[in-house]
Amino acid sequence: MKNYTITIDTGTTNTRVYLFNEKYEAVASAKSEIGVRITAIDGNNNRLKAAIKGCLEDVLKQADITYDDVKQVAASGMITSNVGLTEIPHVVAPASAEDLAKAAKSVLIEDVCPLPILFIPGVKNRDGKLDLTTFESMDMMRGEEVETVAVIESLPKGQPYLLVLPGSHTKFVSVDRDGKITGCLTTITGELLSVITNDTLIADAVGHSFASEETYAKAYVLAGYETARKTGIGRACFSARILNTFAEPDKTKIASYVLGAVLQNDMEAVKNSSALKCDADTTVVIYGKNPLREALMDLFAKENFFRHVTEFIPKDSVPTSAKGALHIVSLTEKNK
Repeated sequence: MKNYTITIDTGTTNTRVYLFNEKYEAVASAKSEIGVRITAIDGNNNRLKAAIKGCLEDVLKQADITYDDVKQVAASGMITSNVGLTEIPHVVAPASAEDLAKAAKSVLIEDVCPLPILFIPGVKNRDGKLDLTTFESMDMMRGEEVETVAVIESLPKGQPYLLVLPGSHTKFVSVDRDGKITGCLTTITGELLSVITNDTLIADAVGHSFASEETYAKAYVLAGYETARKTGIGRACFSARILNTFAEPDKTKIASYVLGAVLQNDMEAVKNSSALKCDADTTVVIYGKNPLREALMDLFAKENFFRHVTEFIPKDSVPTSAKGALHIVSLTEKNK
């Protein structure tokens, strides 16, 4: 009997595959450090195909089952882009979970999986031609939409949200009272932080290390934030070297300072970008690992632009991307 569901989440740098039983409990998982970046480098997706095929076979072996026991395989993330397995057009916001389910496409790729894979599309802010006066309102995502679906499912209904998903590319996703994604905004905060920490003169001041959950220093995060707000990120980051040379020898505190300086750009974007649909009554929900989650909580509280700020902490280790994909699968099954 076909009782199992498999989810595939492929990003820029890695792939995660989960196997779920009929109760939607995770019973096996596999990971590969191959994502769509490999396709961009190689000029073909052969290595990506092999990695995904290997992960699929791995979870089946772990559970001691075969494809005969699997009712559905669903994929989300950059796997649906032009450098993934098959390109699925973005859904235009506003977009609900039902809209994503309707736009999802089943495609058979025999050299990856003997079953058709349900590819879940990403979301983009708008349609139509862009120019220098309209491009800033545009943004897109592949993968964060299923995360958003999962998080929204666990939150009270009937109110607007701004989801904050920090990472190499931090995503801010606005959701209306009906649970529809109305827009997203992307920053490269994680990449900026990595470059500053590892590849600039400031690397010595922070000891070539990021702020951690154990070394997080709120006062220094706020100081970095205020300095960047007043003088810009370039001056604020160089000031980290000044601070370390003349005032604070503890490099872990300087790392917190740099974290605050870099995150100031995110706060400015949220307040001023036309890519998001939110206002002061929107509830901010911050999802992610510390210290980024804690830093963003502190900075949103300091700004006081939004009246309600909270955090989302998953109850288990199953990624929200997989949970969101499962929800989309359930909606497609209802529509059959």
